Amino acid sequence: MDFISFLVAYWPTLIQLTAEHLGIIVVAMALSLALGLVVGIAISFSPRAAAIVLGINGLLMTFPSLALFSLLVPVLGIGSAPAIAGLVVYTQLPLVRNVYTGLTGIDPALIEAAEGMGLTPLKILWKIKLPLAWPAILTGIRTATVMGIGIGAIAAYVGAGGLGVLIFQGISRNNDAMVIVGAILISAISILTDRLLARIGDRDRS
Repeated sequence: MDFISFLVAYWPTLIQLTAEHLGIIVVAMALSLALGLVVGIAISFSPRAAAIVLGINGLLMTFPSLALFSLLVPVLGIGSAPAIAGLVVYTQLPLVRNVYTGLTGIDPALIEAAEGMGLTPLKILWKIKLPLAWPAILTGIRTATVMGIGIGAIAAYVGAGGLGVLIFQGISRNNDAMVIVGAILISAISILTDRLLARIGDRDRS
């Protein structure tokens, strides 16, 4: 079956798999962003803790994604849970690193001025640090999201569905059309998401 014929014959399945893929990514990125913000803010007060946490995150990034998902299956079972957990692990490094970099890169004079005005540490964080660190944080979100969309193809291996199903089944059936369609759709989602987040960043700077 050629490329066009495959699209025509299986478009309902493609829509379903795309929805599954997006669902996994949205949930995983929401959890990853929440965790990344908390951890990034926490380590911004301690360079020693930052070195340890960023080192651990960097080490986890070197672990093969397929192996990590496989190790999570005995703990979380088959389905979306191990896929989401694995994606959260893999997307932490760019998020935590950029939150930390954005917060620690602020001019100390601004923080001292805010303290002189009587602002509490919480207000300084909310009204000064986070807004100034937002461009760096958004860059981390863009990087992590694009990574997550690509790695999300492995979700099919643990029974979570998504566009990776096309790639895995295409390889097993020697069906090039399935592999190509799956790869193109994942790439298209990555590009569109990156451009959308880039436009958000441009709008915030304007």
